[in-house]
Amino acid sequence: MARRGIRDGEIRKQTGAGLSVADFRRIALSMEGAEEGSHMGSADFRVGGRIFATLAMQSKGYGNLMLTPGMQAGFIAEQPEVFLPVFGGWGRMGATHVLLAAANEDLLTGALHTAWKLRVEKNRKPAKKRAATKKRAEN
Repeated sequence: MARRGIRDGEIRKQTGAGLSVADFRRIALSMEGAEEGSHMGSADFRVGGRIFATLAMQSKGYGNLMLTPGMQAGFIAEQPEVFLPVFGGWGRMGATHVLLAAANEDLLTGALHTAWKLRVEKNRKPAKKRAATKKRAEN
């Protein structure tokens, strides 16, 4: 998917919509058990110690969500002016940009909740690596 060149604040002026990095942070931290951390010098948001969202591209006006590829496709199909895949392998695995200037609070809250819920559900499952290690130890 081609990247769209959007000047700072262009969509905000056109639609009156738009959120800030502070809004993204506030909404992410409103999720139950969410904590802010740092990964490679960028703010991230975790539940159970695992990342569900980041601000790694905040300088470009994006927040990032950790989704499945199927979830990502759904968000992009519904709101292509707001959601796009992160470039490269991370994007192919479901990492998704949210263009903050084009988002509204309800949309971002729903998207962050989806990423948070996915992470909570994954946290409940036993890690595959640990299960394989345990099997080898039993043999």
